[in-house]
Amino acid sequence: MSLLEVQNLVVEFPGRRGTLRALDDISFSIAPGEILGVVGESGAGKSLTGAAIIGLLEPPGRVASGQILLEGQRIDHLGNDAMRHIRGRRIGAIFQDPLTSLNPLYTVGRQLTETILAHLPVTSAEARQRAIALLQDTGIPAAAERIDHYPHQFSGGMRQRVVIALALAAEPQLIVADEPTTALDVSIQAQIITLLKNICKSRGAAVMLITHDMGVIAETCDRVAVLYAGRLAEIGPVHDVINRPSHPYTGGLMASIPDMTVDRERLNQIDGAMPRLNAIPRGCAYHPRCPQAFDRCRIERPDLIDAGATRAACWLHDGNTSAMAGVGA
Repeated sequence: MSLLEVQNLVVEFPGRRGTLRALDDISFSIAPGEILGVVGESGAGKSLTGAAIIGLLEPPGRVASGQILLEGQRIDHLGNDAMRHIRGRRIGAIFQDPLTSLNPLYTVGRQLTETILAHLPVTSAEARQRAIALLQDTGIPAAAERIDHYPHQFSGGMRQRVVIALALAAEPQLIVADEPTTALDVSIQAQIITLLKNICKSRGAAVMLITHDMGVIAETCDRVAVLYAGRLAEIGPVHDVINRPSHPYTGGLMASIPDMTVDRERLNQIDGAMPRLNAIPRGCAYHPRCPQAFDRCRIERPDLIDAGATRAACWLHDGNTSAMAGVGA
Protein backbone atom coordinates (compact mmCIF):
# COMPACT_ATOMS: atom_id res chain seq x y z
CA MET A 1 0.00 0.00 0.00
CA SER A 2 1.27 3.46 -0.89
CA LEU A 3 1.93 5.91 1.92
CA LEU A 4 0.95 8.91 -0.21
CA GLU A 5 -1.33 8.92 -3.23
CA VAL A 6 -1.97 11.99 -5.36
CA GLN A 7 -4.85 11.36 -7.74
CA ASN A 8 -5.68 13.71 -10.63
CA LEU A 9 -4.70 16.78 -8.63
CA VAL A 10 -5.80 20.15 -10.05
CA VAL A 11 -4.75 23.41 -8.35
CA GLU A 12 -6.26 26.68 -9.55
CA PHE A 13 -5.86 30.37 -8.79
CA PRO A 14 -9.08 32.33 -9.43
CA GLY A 15 -8.58 35.94 -10.50
CA ARG A 16 -10.45 38.90 -11.95
CA ARG A 17 -9.34 37.98 -15.46
CA GLY A 18 -10.13 34.31 -15.18
CA THR A 19 -8.88 31.20 -13.43
CA LEU A 20 -5.28 30.05 -13.84
CA ARG A 21 -4.65 26.30 -13.65
CA ALA A 22 -1.24 25.83 -12.05
CA LEU A 23 -1.37 22.04 -11.62
CA ASP A 24 -3.32 20.04 -14.17
CA ASP A 25 -4.24 16.40 -13.50
CA ILE A 26 -1.14 15.33 -11.50
CA SER A 27 -1.07 11.71 -10.27
CA PHE A 28 1.69 9.80 -8.46
CA SER A 29 2.32 7.75 -5.32
CA ILE A 30 5.12 7.29 -2.79
CA ALA A 31 5.75 4.05 -0.89
CA PRO A 32 7.06 3.85 2.71
CA GLY A 33 10.84 4.21 2.75
CA GLU A 34 10.96 5.55 -0.81
CA ILE A 35 12.51 8.80 -2.04
CA LEU A 36 10.61 10.30 -4.97
CA GLY A 37 12.36 13.13 -6.78
CA VAL A 38 10.31 15.89 -8.40
CA VAL A 39 12.23 17.82 -11.04
CA GLY A 40 11.60 20.43 -13.71
CA GLU A 41 12.32 24.01 -14.70
CA SER A 42 11.33 26.94 -12.50
CA GLY A 43 7.58 27.39 -12.77
CA ALA A 44 6.89 23.74 -13.55
CA GLY A 45 4.80 23.29 -10.38
CA LYS A 46 7.24 21.42 -8.14
CA SER A 47 6.94 23.54 -5.00
CA LEU A 48 3.22 24.04 -5.58
CA THR A 49 2.71 20.27 -5.54
CA GLY A 50 4.50 20.07 -2.20
CA ALA A 51 2.48 22.98 -0.80
CA ALA A 52 -0.78 21.30 -1.84
CA ILE A 53 0.24 18.08 -0.07
CA ILE A 54 1.23 19.92 3.12
CA GLY A 55 -1.92 22.05 2.98
CA LEU A 56 -0.05 25.35 2.67
CA LEU A 57 -1.44 26.74 -0.57
CA GLU A 58 -1.39 30.53 -0.57
CA PRO A 59 -4.88 32.06 -1.09
CA PRO A 60 -6.57 32.31 -3.49
CA GLY A 61 -4.93 29.03 -4.54
CA ARG A 62 -7.15 26.01 -4.04
CA VAL A 63 -7.37 22.31 -4.80
CA ALA A 64 -10.07 22.43 -7.47
CA SER A 65 -10.36 18.68 -8.02
CA GLY A 66 -8.56 15.41 -7.43
CA GLN A 67 -7.54 13.79 -4.16
CA ILE A 68 -4.53 13.60 -1.83
CA LEU A 69 -4.53 10.51 0.37
CA LEU A 70 -2.19 9.73 3.27
CA GLU A 71 -2.35 6.03 4.19
CA GLY A 72 -5.70 5.86 2.44
CA GLN A 73 -7.14 8.86 4.33
CA ARG A 74 -8.13 11.84 2.20
CA ILE A 75 -6.48 15.02 3.50
CA ASP A 76 -6.93 17.62 0.76
CA HIS A 77 -10.40 18.68 1.97
CA LEU A 78 -9.50 19.00 5.67
CA GLY A 79 -9.76 22.33 7.48
CA ASN A 80 -6.87 24.28 8.98
CA ASP A 81 -7.23 22.78 12.46
CA ALA A 82 -7.28 19.20 11.18
CA MET A 83 -4.31 19.82 8.88
CA ARG A 84 -2.37 21.41 11.72
CA HIS A 85 -2.42 18.06 13.50
CA ILE A 86 -1.20 16.28 10.37
CA ARG A 87 1.58 18.78 9.61
CA GLY A 88 4.55 18.01 11.78
CA ARG A 89 3.06 14.82 13.23
CA ARG A 90 2.50 12.82 10.04
CA ILE A 91 4.01 15.09 7.37
CA GLY A 92 7.25 16.99 7.96
CA ALA A 93 8.62 19.78 5.78
CA ILE A 94 12.14 20.93 4.91
CA PHE A 95 12.33 24.23 3.04
CA GLN A 96 15.05 25.73 0.85
CA ASP A 97 16.22 28.55 3.12
CA PRO A 98 16.66 27.47 6.75
CA LEU A 99 16.75 31.09 7.93
CA THR A 100 13.10 31.51 6.91
CA SER A 101 12.15 28.26 8.67
CA LEU A 102 13.74 29.14 12.02
CA ASN A 103 12.64 31.90 14.40
CA PRO A 104 15.72 34.09 15.02
CA LEU A 105 14.41 35.13 18.47
CA TYR A 106 14.23 31.57 19.87
CA THR A 107 16.99 29.08 20.54
CA VAL A 108 16.91 25.99 18.34
CA GLY A 109 16.23 23.95 21.49
CA ARG A 110 13.07 25.91 22.25
CA GLN A 111 11.83 25.48 18.70
CA LEU A 112 12.51 21.75 18.77
CA THR A 113 10.99 21.12 22.19
CA GLU A 114 7.85 23.15 21.39
CA THR A 115 7.35 21.09 18.24
CA ILE A 116 7.82 17.83 20.17
CA LEU A 117 5.48 18.88 22.98
CA ALA A 118 2.83 19.94 20.46
CA HIS A 119 2.68 16.48 18.85
CA LEU A 120 3.94 13.88 21.35
CA PRO A 121 2.80 12.93 24.90
CA VAL A 122 6.10 13.68 26.67
CA THR A 123 7.28 15.91 29.52
CA SER A 124 9.42 19.01 29.00
CA ALA A 125 12.51 17.16 30.21
CA GLU A 126 11.83 14.26 27.86
CA ALA A 127 11.25 16.69 24.98
CA ARG A 128 14.63 18.34 25.62
CA GLN A 129 16.44 15.00 25.67
CA ARG A 130 14.65 14.03 22.49
CA ALA A 131 15.69 17.33 20.88
CA ILE A 132 19.34 16.74 21.82
CA ALA A 133 19.14 13.23 20.34
CA LEU A 134 17.69 14.63 17.10
CA LEU A 135 20.51 17.15 16.79
CA GLN A 136 23.02 14.35 17.34
CA ASP A 137 21.27 12.16 14.76
CA THR A 138 21.48 14.95 12.17
CA GLY A 139 25.22 15.34 12.72
CA ILE A 140 25.46 18.44 14.90
CA PRO A 141 28.50 18.14 17.24
CA ALA A 142 28.23 18.98 20.96
CA ALA A 143 24.43 18.87 20.65
CA ALA A 144 23.86 19.18 24.41
CA GLU A 145 25.58 22.59 24.32
CA ARG A 146 24.43 23.84 20.94
CA ILE A 147 20.77 23.19 21.71
CA ASP A 148 20.75 26.52 23.58
CA HIS A 149 22.24 28.48 20.66
CA TYR A 150 20.30 30.76 18.33
CA PRO A 151 19.99 30.15 14.55
CA HIS A 152 22.49 32.92 13.68
CA GLN A 153 25.14 31.03 15.66
CA PHE A 154 25.02 28.12 13.18
CA SER A 155 26.50 27.88 9.69
CA GLY A 156 24.21 27.41 6.68
CA GLY A 157 24.77 23.66 6.60
CA MET A 158 24.21 23.32 10.35
CA ARG A 159 21.02 25.39 10.16
CA GLN A 160 19.73 23.05 7.48
CA ARG A 161 20.47 20.13 9.82
CA VAL A 162 18.43 21.86 12.51
CA VAL A 163 15.55 22.23 10.04
CA ILE A 164 15.80 18.51 9.24
CA ALA A 165 15.74 17.77 12.97
CA LEU A 166 12.58 19.90 13.23
CA ALA A 167 11.00 17.95 10.39
CA LEU A 168 11.80 14.70 12.19
CA ALA A 169 10.77 15.87 15.65
CA ALA A 170 7.37 14.15 15.71
CA GLU A 171 8.53 11.13 13.69
CA PRO A 172 6.47 11.88 10.56
CA GLN A 173 5.73 9.22 7.96
CA LEU A 174 6.34 11.59 5.02
CA ILE A 175 8.86 14.39 4.56
CA VAL A 176 8.40 17.01 1.84
CA ALA A 177 11.86 18.45 1.15
CA ASP A 178 11.70 21.53 -1.08
CA GLU A 179 15.18 22.14 -2.53
CA PRO A 180 16.93 21.39 0.78
CA THR A 181 20.44 21.54 -0.71
CA THR A 182 20.19 24.49 -3.12
CA ALA A 183 21.70 27.10 -0.78
CA LEU A 184 24.56 24.83 0.34
CA ASP A 185 28.03 24.20 -1.07
CA VAL A 186 28.81 20.88 -2.74
CA SER A 187 30.44 19.20 0.26
CA ILE A 188 27.53 20.08 2.56
CA GLN A 189 25.08 18.98 -0.15
CA ALA A 190 26.62 15.52 -0.09
CA GLN A 191 26.26 15.33 3.68
CA ILE A 192 22.58 16.38 3.58
CA ILE A 193 21.87 13.85 0.80
CA THR A 194 23.46 11.06 2.88
CA LEU A 195 21.43 12.18 5.89
CA LEU A 196 18.13 12.03 3.95
CA LYS A 197 18.95 8.56 2.65
CA ASN A 198 19.82 7.33 6.14
CA ILE A 199 16.55 8.75 7.49
CA CYS A 200 14.57 6.71 4.98
CA LYS A 201 16.57 3.58 5.71
CA SER A 202 16.53 3.80 9.52
CA ARG A 203 13.10 5.30 10.16
CA GLY A 204 11.12 3.97 7.19
CA ALA A 205 10.00 7.50 6.31
CA ALA A 206 9.15 8.44 2.73
CA VAL A 207 10.61 11.58 1.18
CA MET A 208 9.33 13.77 -1.64
CA LEU A 209 12.47 15.59 -2.79
CA ILE A 210 11.79 18.71 -4.85
CA THR A 211 14.80 20.00 -6.77
CA HIS A 212 16.04 21.29 -10.12
CA ASP A 213 19.38 19.51 -9.69
CA MET A 214 19.53 16.24 -11.63
CA GLY A 215 22.78 15.36 -9.87
CA VAL A 216 20.99 15.38 -6.50
CA ILE A 217 18.19 13.29 -8.04
CA ALA A 218 20.67 10.72 -9.36
CA GLU A 219 22.45 10.41 -5.99
CA THR A 220 19.38 10.33 -3.77
CA CYS A 221 16.14 9.11 -5.33
CA ASP A 222 14.53 5.77 -6.10
CA ARG A 223 12.09 7.21 -8.64
CA VAL A 224 11.73 10.59 -10.30
CA ALA A 225 8.75 12.58 -11.59
CA VAL A 226 9.39 15.21 -14.27
CA LEU A 227 6.97 18.16 -14.32
CA TYR A 228 6.37 20.60 -17.14
CA ALA A 229 3.87 23.49 -17.12
CA GLY A 230 1.95 21.96 -14.21
CA ARG A 231 1.70 18.56 -15.87
CA LEU A 232 3.48 15.27 -15.32
CA ALA A 233 5.74 14.64 -18.32
CA GLU A 234 7.44 11.43 -17.18
CA ILE A 235 7.77 9.23 -14.12
CA GLY A 236 9.80 6.12 -13.44
CA PRO A 237 12.89 4.60 -11.80
CA VAL A 238 15.61 7.22 -11.55
CA HIS A 239 18.21 5.16 -13.44
CA ASP A 240 15.90 4.66 -16.42
CA VAL A 241 14.63 8.25 -16.55
CA ILE A 242 18.17 9.65 -16.44
CA ASN A 243 19.85 7.19 -18.79
CA ARG A 244 16.96 6.38 -21.14
CA PRO A 245 14.54 9.33 -21.03
CA SER A 246 11.25 8.62 -22.80
CA HIS A 247 9.92 12.18 -23.02
CA PRO A 248 11.67 14.75 -25.24
CA TYR A 249 11.55 17.27 -22.39
CA THR A 250 13.36 14.86 -20.05
CA GLY A 251 15.87 14.22 -22.81
CA GLY A 252 16.41 17.97 -23.15
CA LEU A 253 17.00 18.35 -19.42
CA MET A 254 19.56 15.55 -19.45
CA ALA A 255 21.32 16.90 -22.55
CA SER A 256 21.67 20.33 -20.93
CA ILE A 257 23.84 18.92 -18.12
CA PRO A 258 27.50 19.70 -18.91
CA ASP A 259 29.58 16.63 -19.79
CA MET A 260 33.08 17.01 -18.36
CA THR A 261 34.42 14.32 -20.71
CA VAL A 262 33.46 16.22 -23.87
CA ASP A 263 35.21 19.37 -25.08
CA ARG A 264 32.63 21.74 -26.55
CA GLU A 265 32.28 25.50 -26.96
CA ARG A 266 28.51 25.69 -26.39
CA LEU A 267 26.22 23.91 -23.94
CA ASN A 268 23.04 22.24 -25.11
CA GLN A 269 19.83 24.05 -24.27
CA ILE A 270 16.09 23.70 -24.77
CA ASP A 271 14.95 26.47 -27.10
CA GLY A 272 12.12 28.70 -25.94
CA ALA A 273 10.64 29.06 -22.48
CA MET A 274 7.95 27.46 -20.36
CA PRO A 275 4.52 28.92 -21.21
CA ARG A 276 2.71 31.31 -18.87
CA LEU A 277 -0.29 29.89 -17.03
CA ASN A 278 -2.63 32.05 -19.13
CA ALA A 279 -1.06 30.84 -22.38
CA ILE A 280 -0.76 27.03 -22.07
CA PRO A 281 -0.86 25.72 -25.66
CA ARG A 282 -3.44 23.27 -26.87
CA GLY A 283 -2.43 19.59 -26.96
CA CYS A 284 0.92 18.73 -25.42
CA ALA A 285 2.15 21.77 -23.49
CA TYR A 286 5.72 21.07 -24.60
CA HIS A 287 5.07 20.86 -28.34
CA PRO A 288 6.18 24.46 -29.24
CA ARG A 289 9.67 23.60 -27.92
CA CYS A 290 9.80 19.96 -28.99
CA PRO A 291 11.98 19.02 -31.99
CA GLN A 292 9.96 15.79 -32.42
CA ALA A 293 6.47 17.31 -32.39
CA PHE A 294 3.94 16.37 -35.07
CA ASP A 295 0.33 17.28 -35.80
CA ARG A 296 -1.28 15.15 -33.09
CA CYS A 297 0.89 16.84 -30.43
CA ARG A 298 -0.62 20.20 -31.35
CA ILE A 299 -4.21 18.97 -31.05
CA GLU A 300 -4.51 16.26 -28.38
CA ARG A 301 -3.09 16.22 -24.90
CA PRO A 302 -1.40 12.86 -24.17
CA ASP A 303 -1.96 10.93 -20.95
CA LEU A 304 0.85 8.95 -19.34
CA ILE A 305 1.73 6.03 -21.65
CA ASP A 306 3.89 3.01 -20.84
CA ALA A 307 7.34 3.58 -22.30
CA GLY A 308 9.49 0.66 -21.21
CA ALA A 309 10.44 1.02 -17.55
CA THR A 310 8.94 4.51 -17.31
CA ARG A 311 5.66 6.21 -18.20
CA ALA A 312 5.66 9.33 -20.37
CA ALA A 313 2.98 11.76 -21.52
CA CYS A 314 4.12 11.65 -25.13
CA TRP A 315 2.44 10.47 -28.33
CA LEU A 316 5.74 8.96 -29.49
CA HIS A 317 4.89 5.94 -27.34
CA ASP A 318 1.29 5.53 -28.43
CA GLY A 319 2.16 2.77 -30.94
CA ASN A 320 0.09 4.48 -33.64
CA THR A 321 1.94 3.94 -36.91
CA SER A 322 0.58 7.11 -38.52
CA ALA A 323 1.81 9.14 -35.55
CA MET A 324 5.22 7.51 -35.63
CA ALA A 325 5.50 8.33 -39.29
CA GLY A 326 5.37 12.00 -38.37
CA VAL A 327 8.29 11.90 -35.94
CA GLY A 328 10.80 14.60 -36.74
CA ALA A 329 8.38 16.50 -38.94
